[in-house]
Amino acid sequence: MRFSILIAISAGLAFAQNAKENTKQETGPSVLAVTGDVATPLSLKAEDLAGMPREKVTIPEQDGSLIEYEGVPLVEIMKKAGAPLGGQLRKNALASYILAKAQDGYQVVFTLGEIDAAFANEKILVADKRDGKPLFGYQGPFRLVCPNDKAGARSVRMLQTLEFVKLLK
Repeated sequence: MRFSILIAISAGLAFAQNAKENTKQETGPSVLAVTGDVATPLSLKAEDLAGMPREKVTIPEQDGSLIEYEGVPLVEIMKKAGAPLGGQLRKNALASYILAKAQDGYQVVFTLGEIDAAFANEKILVADKRDGKPLFGYQGPFRLVCPNDKAGARSVRMLQTLEFVKLLK
């Protein structure tokens, strides 16, 4: 009888440990890296984003409900990293892009012209909150949100890296 109880307890502990490890794998990294051809590479934590200019956007879910995301505009993060924006976004600088990478290997591309106010001025957020709460599990802790995209394919969840690439140097 005691042996059966010990086996049951051991199995329960193993199951709990496995569930804990799986939960860790289902969330993104706690640091967002800004790398590549930037003047100032960054490692941003949630507290760093909290101190930057913030905005909110509301987007519809597939069921018709509305979700409010809050975060830092992508353009603000790229400014902080020293990407050529504003008056610097001319000539060769226009042959640049941002490669957004998720923990699971998913990748999407944005141009600087999309996020710069002098060009398209697209509102793209690096969100860390959904409906006023930190992003949960597979959503975060960081997520790109592109409210004007007709399909949500560029709204990268578990965002890990923003890599800035200059094609012409």
